[in-house]
Amino acid sequence: MSVAPAGLRGMKLFVLAGEPSGDRIGADLVRRLRPRVDLALTGIGGDELTAEGLVSLFPMSDLAVMGISDVLRRLPLLLWRVEQTARAIARSRPDVTVLIDSQEFSKLVAQRLRAKGFDRPVLLYVAPSVWARSPHRAARLKPLFAEVLAVLPFEPRVMHDLGGPPTSYVGHPALAEVQPARFNETGLVALLPGSREGELRRHLPIMRAAAEAMAHEGRGEGFFIPTLPSLAASLGAETASWPINVEVVADRARRAELYDRTLLAVTVAGTATLELALAGVPMLAVYVMDPHQARVYDKLGRPAVSLPNIILGRPVVPEIIRGQPPVDEVVAAARNLLANEKARRSQGEAFDELVELMAQGTPEAPRRDPADRVLAHLAP
Repeated sequence: MSVAPAGLRGMKLFVLAGEPSGDRIGADLVRRLRPRVDLALTGIGGDELTAEGLVSLFPMSDLAVMGISDVLRRLPLLLWRVEQTARAIARSRPDVTVLIDSQEFSKLVAQRLRAKGFDRPVLLYVAPSVWARSPHRAARLKPLFAEVLAVLPFEPRVMHDLGGPPTSYVGHPALAEVQPARFNETGLVALLPGSREGELRRHLPIMRAAAEAMAHEGRGEGFFIPTLPSLAASLGAETASWPINVEVVADRARRAELYDRTLLAVTVAGTATLELALAGVPMLAVYVMDPHQARVYDKLGRPAVSLPNIILGRPVVPEIIRGQPPVDEVVAAARNLLANEKARRSQGEAFDELVELMAQGTPEAPRRDPADRVLAHLAP
């Protein structure tokens, strides 16, 4: 753990990251805070927070679930982790607690803390998508969180309009890796099947089929899977049996190098679409839902799920969202996008617009430094 310069005020920070994107956000926050306060860090996280000195209360992978079927399989463990987390926070009484994404888990932890009479600031980093699914939930969060730190520029306005907690737009760590949009005529194909167990189970067969079809047709000069260090070995073993060569890449510098040579990405919808857009990589977004997710998605009118489409308010990235593996449809869509330079250029132009919006914020909610917002809750 790095040591802050002498004379800085001390601060006890508890940070919870329940999945890889949150782990990255938490590590970014810690790096921003360290030059400004003498930080005592506790909480739950993965590889990136561990690299910043966090000794995780329990493995972050315990919380990495997606979809009701995954949750039900692990419900007893998840409920125990909620209680364990709330007890740890109440016992250590950090100056500020930051719960990053993992919306249901974070909400349950905050509820347990309030039930225990915990009276110190609890912040939620990454706003819940109440604007898409449950507008009534925004007001229910107000007693739980002193502030929400949003990573999408339109969310402060939405949370205000829905009666939610005070919300600030703080940008996204992926903004540090912005690259100009690419218009490669040839190049590599990136495959991003997700990071949660359920996502990998549902999406790896689709990624394999798409890659095999593209390789058979001579499209793409090679294939790679950007992933986390904790998943590199298992993905390497999985792809070793594929009839095509696939490089599994856990190093972020190597990932950036390969993105510069990438023609197209086939990715799960979600955070990965925003990171690809900020890296200037054209993409096709895919998501295979469990039955409950599919029913909710249909009930909501099948809204956009890729973050570039949501932020820009128009269909920039093609989406294939289904309750059953749409292998043939994915292969056809990937083939069409590979052959359509105009469509890839159109994506790149939209990504440039996205970068500007993400970097600046909106007039009513300009981008703030997340460290500033956390320190604003430090008692005088």
